[in-house]
Amino acid sequence: MVLTPSTMMKLGSPAPGFSLPDTDGRTVSLDDFKDAKALLVMFICNHCPFVVHVADELARLGKEYQPKGVAVVAINSNNIESHPADSPEKMKASKAEHGYTFPYLFDETQAVAKEYTAACTPDLFLFDAGHKLFYRGQLDDTRPTRISSGNYDSGRDQANGADLRAALDALLAGLPRPADQRPSIGCNIKWKPGNEPDYFGG
Repeated sequence: MVLTPSTMMKLGSPAPGFSLPDTDGRTVSLDDFKDAKALLVMFICNHCPFVVHVADELARLGKEYQPKGVAVVAINSNNIESHPADSPEKMKASKAEHGYTFPYLFDETQAVAKEYTAACTPDLFLFDAGHKLFYRGQLDDTRPTRISSGNYDSGRDQANGADLRAALDALLAGLPRPADQRPSIGCNIKWKPGNEPDYFGG
C-alpha cells in the first residue's frame, strides 16, 4: 500500500462531467445533480483501510445532508483485476453493509478519476450549486491505527467528519469556504498497468 495525499484541485474549478453505472445498473451523470444546493463527489473503494475507517461516517453524512439539498455520489476507480475486492458485486455488498444512501459508481476506465485528479481513497470534492469547487481534501484529521502489516484498527480514533462537515455547513449557510483545507491521505488509487496519470508518483 502506498500512502498517497490528495492533489488538491484548484478551488473554484468546475466539476468534471461523468456518466457511470451504479450498483443497481443505473447510469448516474453529473447532470442529474444540476438542481442540488451542493454536490459532494467522493472517490472511495471497498478494501482500503482508510476508507473502512471513514465508511460509517460517510453513511451518516449522506443521511444527514442529503435531506438538506446536498447531492452525494461515491465513485470507485480501482483496477478490479488486481483488486477483486473492489468489484461491482462487492461494491453492492459494501453499500448495503454501511447503509450508503447515495449512488456508488464504478469508473471502469479510470477516466473520471483522472479528470478529478483523484489520487487516493478517500478523496473528497465538494462543489457549490454552480458546480464550482468549494472544498477538497480530508474528511477529518483521524486515521486508522496500524497494528501490523495489513492490519488496522479504526476504533481508537473514530472518524467524525469535522473538516467536511464544517465545509458543508459553511456552504449551505452562504459563508466563505474554509481557509484551512488539508489533503486527504489514504491508499493510492489502483491504476491499471500503463494507465497511471502524470500526477501519480507511486
